[in-house]
Amino acid sequence: MSYRLVTLNSGNKIPSIGLGTYNIPGSKTTQIVYEALKVGYKSFDTAVLYGNEEEVIAGISQFLKDNKDVKRSDIFYTTKLWNNQVGKNETTKAINKMMEQIGDLEYIDMLLIHSPLPGKQRRLDAWKIMQEAVAQGKIKNIGVSNYGPQHIEELLNWSELKIPPAVNQIEISPWCMRDEIANWCLNKNIQVEAYAPLTHGQRLQKQEPEFAQIMKKYNKTAAQILIKWSLQKGYIPLPKTATPSRLKENLEVNDFELTPEEINIISQEDVHDPTDWETFDAP
Repeated sequence: MSYRLVTLNSGNKIPSIGLGTYNIPGSKTTQIVYEALKVGYKSFDTAVLYGNEEEVIAGISQFLKDNKDVKRSDIFYTTKLWNNQVGKNETTKAINKMMEQIGDLEYIDMLLIHSPLPGKQRRLDAWKIMQEAVAQGKIKNIGVSNYGPQHIEELLNWSELKIPPAVNQIEISPWCMRDEIANWCLNKNIQVEAYAPLTHGQRLQKQEPEFAQIMKKYNKTAAQILIKWSLQKGYIPLPKTATPSRLKENLEVNDFELTPEEINIISQEDVHDPTDWETFDAP
């Protein structure tokens, strides 16, 4: 096994590394997911926004049919509600559609609200429906994405809260560290999923000499060093690749450990360079 299992506040477990599928074309997604399962991935992250949910499901479903020794419970499937699906009626419709799509996978392991942008009332209305879906067995865990601490506090202080968010999925890399938000979540027993841990490849080509020395010391790629950095910070990284050869490579991070000094060298605390949106100040 190329990963450990992280226990969520729900009591359920999630693999410590998942495959992100943002911007993987639908025509390639099913095959990439299948290949990822072959090399050891067990967790897959998609979203309505990505337009490839059905292809991710198809890859998992086909793999389970072809490999009877792998159980459905071994796989962790995450998807997200887009902004126009957040609200009482909107979320009810969205979950019903997702359950039709899921087919023989039978349930969703994690459903996230993709961002806080729909506003307080719709966020809370959606959470109420999501809690009901957990009670009905349609969804195993629920969480949030791109939420600031104030948005999570709003949930935790809500009189109708029955299930706290299991994760907050946010962009984190050495050039977009967000230590304050991440540590706040971890202190609340909310796991932090790090999306774009490889900066969408934007910083993989050119590395500072000290970073390059670390790569050379461990004989690892820049991607492997970044994934290990994220793991050692206590996060659940979601590296994305559409290249089959890199799938296995990105999991091969168990045979070395970065020193505290190397973590500091890699960390760029004075840089804030997100590759995606920022929604933490949303009302």
